[in-house]
Amino acid sequence: MFKSINRQTTTAFMSARSYSQKIAGQFQGVPKSNGRYDVTLIKGDGIGEEISNSVVRIYEAANVPIDWESVDVTPSLINGVTTIPKPAVDSINKNKIALKGPLATPVGKGHQSMNLTLRRTFGLFANVRPCKSIQGYKTPYENVDTVLIRENTEGEYSGIEHVIVPGVVQSIKLITKKASERVIRYAFEHARATNRPEIVVVHKASIMKLSDGLFVNCAKEISKEYPDIKVRYELIDNTSLRLASDPSIYSKSVMVMPNLYGDILSDLSSGLIGGLGLTSSGNMGEKVCIFEAVHGSAPDIAGKGLANPTALLLSSCMMLRHMSLNDYADKIENAVLKTIASGPENRTGDLKGTASTSSFTDAIIKNL
Repeated sequence: MFKSINRQTTTAFMSARSYSQKIAGQFQGVPKSNGRYDVTLIKGDGIGEEISNSVVRIYEAANVPIDWESVDVTPSLINGVTTIPKPAVDSINKNKIALKGPLATPVGKGHQSMNLTLRRTFGLFANVRPCKSIQGYKTPYENVDTVLIRENTEGEYSGIEHVIVPGVVQSIKLITKKASERVIRYAFEHARATNRPEIVVVHKASIMKLSDGLFVNCAKEISKEYPDIKVRYELIDNTSLRLASDPSIYSKSVMVMPNLYGDILSDLSSGLIGGLGLTSSGNMGEKVCIFEAVHGSAPDIAGKGLANPTALLLSSCMMLRHMSLNDYADKIENAVLKTIASGPENRTGDLKGTASTSSFTDAIIKNL
């Protein structure tokens, strides 16, 4: 029964891999002479250490042929620019694939978001976020099956802001034709490969006529290359309302949108299936891919054994499929979903359960 759970999510991400290879060549990891793969591991902040250790334990129990290279991405400011330590950059560039736990982002001060810095450093232009209902964990919404692709490098998150005069701040939204075309074409290829007949382009061109207008116009031009795929254009506020009212409207679509809208709607979609703790995510670039848990670092529960490693585990399964290690991905994903479905005694507190991080991990290992 559990083999069918999240199967469309599996297929969707495999298609993202195939298109990435089409535009960037083969970069899904090269096995060493012993048949094993090196993968960079960024454990992250707060609960990152605990959930990353859970992944490592489960991979060892499942005999996954991966050797982890753990790196530190503690940022430094050089001439006012947030930078990543060179050993971490070198490791990711060498291995081409990384798994990342949550990283804390300072609010209103300090260094720039490390998530944004990583995306810029490695050109991770498309964030792929599938959300599918998990059998055995009931939410107010049933049969959710959405795929959202978010432009990952610019928009309101370009980090271009300054004080004009005291009390007046200007933040600049950057939209370029190159970045828009790249992520929109990725979305069309993704839709075609997963047999989703429709693209939904989410925007606010009614107000931001030049910036979002450019994004929409790029979609209109690119759509001519894909006559087999229907295109619908929706204002971000309308999409938010429809998604929260009846997510089944988007079960045959791929949504694509600029950065900020994607950040908001992807979290909204996660809420439909039970929260960020159940959501997998992959950031696709032309040379590097980083798979990540999209939830926060939760410093308030760090070190207490309360963290849920599911999101990082499911993201790691996306990573394994990207590396064509499908059998291992199926094995781990099925064990995770079976554990969640088995009852509250095997779920962590965020899933209305009583299990600790360690006991949840133990249950998954038993279900391998």
